[in-house]
Amino acid sequence: MTKRCASENTSQSRLSDTKKTGAAKILIASFGVVLVLLLSGCLSLGGSNAVIYSPQAKVAAHADWPAVAWSLVIDKPLASDALDSSSIAVRPAPGELQAYADAQWSDPAPDMLQTTLVQAFEDSGKIASVGRQSTGLHGDFTLLLDLRRFESVYDDPARPPSAVIEVQAKLLANGNRVVATRNFQVAVPARSKEVPQVVDAFRGAMIDLTEQIVGWTLSTGQANASAATK
Repeated sequence: MTKRCASENTSQSRLSDTKKTGAAKILIASFGVVLVLLLSGCLSLGGSNAVIYSPQAKVAAHADWPAVAWSLVIDKPLASDALDSSSIAVRPAPGELQAYADAQWSDPAPDMLQTTLVQAFEDSGKIASVGRQSTGLHGDFTLLLDLRRFESVYDDPARPPSAVIEVQAKLLANGNRVVATRNFQVAVPARSKEVPQVVDAFRGAMIDLTEQIVGWTLSTGQANASAATK
């Protein structure tokens, strides 16, 4: 009887070890799948069919951008409720605004734009200091942005849409004096109607827009540098 119990205990122990090993393998495999999805720029949330997109808009500095000694604060862009969300807006017809099903941005459009701009200024090496206004940083200049459009637009239902971004920018000296304003608008055609291709068009549009805003801000701020010290 004693030997039989020992044999049963040994079998149960081996079964338990086998289950633990199997569970560990499943956990490692699952982690690998999640890692691949993260590296690809999209992730489907558990319990939901929504795919999360995070376009990486890397901007290279232009040689003609001036190097400046002043600091800049970038406020979070203002936007309508429809744009200040994780939904990917699509305009299938004039006067009609919808959102792609089962697809979302990793962050609301205003946050993505602000992050892209801050990183572009930092990576350029052309400015003494740049940061978000929410951090409490005080700059010589403040960049205010009104995000008016961040949407996929169908001009022709039979053709792929274009990623359209429109921003009204204001550059303030000492946080209260407007020294310049400018409207920026870019449109990049998608290669197909599929969401991943539309997201790639948004990435291209963000790069184009960011290059324009950074170049304009550096040049305009440098031309008005004396106003920031008064």
